[in-house]
Amino acid sequence: MASYIARRKFLATLGGAAATWPLAARAQGPVMPVIGFLHTASPDGYAPMLTAFLQGLREAGYIEGRNVAIEYRWAAGQYDQLPALAADLVRHGVAVIAATGGESSVLAAKAATATIPIAFISTDPVKLGLVASLNRPGGTLTGVNTLNTELVAKRLELLHELVPTATIIAALINPASPTAEALTSDLHSAARTLGLQLQVLHASTEREIDTAFRTLTQLRAGGLVIGSDGFFNSRSEQLGALTVGHAMPAIYQYRAFAAAGGLMSYGGSITDWYRLAGVYTGRILKGEKPADLPVQQSTKVELIINLKTAQALNITFPFPLLGRADEVIE
Repeated sequence: MASYIARRKFLATLGGAAATWPLAARAQGPVMPVIGFLHTASPDGYAPMLTAFLQGLREAGYIEGRNVAIEYRWAAGQYDQLPALAADLVRHGVAVIAATGGESSVLAAKAATATIPIAFISTDPVKLGLVASLNRPGGTLTGVNTLNTELVAKRLELLHELVPTATIIAALINPASPTAEALTSDLHSAARTLGLQLQVLHASTEREIDTAFRTLTQLRAGGLVIGSDGFFNSRSEQLGALTVGHAMPAIYQYRAFAAAGGLMSYGGSITDWYRLAGVYTGRILKGEKPADLPVQQSTKVELIINLKTAQALNITFPFPLLGRADEVIE
């Protein structure tokens, strides 16, 4: 009898516990997929791009905190930290990695995993060995091919068009970037064509940026081309302010540079790149394979001119150049 009563109590307890399981499961809800967001820079200066990425996710049907979670990893310009950050995302078991902010983050993500799909933002992904071809990526990577490195020579041409009497032009390059060599080579080639003397300055830290600008005066440079780089992107406002403070005609790829006082910006729409990357990240989450998603080519290019800075530098923009501008800041 005692054993019967004990057995009844055990079953009652078990039944009571079982009755709570569905309630607990409903309270927890379905487990959300997790995106690993890997970036070379820091959140400072990247708010518009992150907003665009989240917009792309929404277009694909995902809203952060509602049906998807995001693990952010920012290298803050310390490119040597990217492999560890990428490995950390892999350990967290993310469903897909969005590798943004430059080729270094993409290469680090690719080296960290051969199975987790990667949606990237990159220049010339075929040359970098990220994909087999733009139309048929193959493997586990796909994303957005940006107009970036290819435009650096055009930036030099635009600057020369604006300050034709300047014979010495400086270039600011981040030597830690995988595209540094290509950027430098393209600029040297363009400078020879235009009959200009090119002086290359290197910077991969804020202190080195300040040092480079102090060197400009010694070089007697008549203009500055800033090489494309995620580290520089996050410091566009600083770069814009420095060019104004040193009275230096300068051009960069990012609109925020011109908005912060830089003379000109010319490059692809960075917010468009991030939106497209967000869309592809969402599509991969839904089950589409990167191998079947052609690399998207962002062809939108913007020329932004800051007339207020031009007046402060006593520079007059030729009307043909003004007419080609997508935006004039007055």
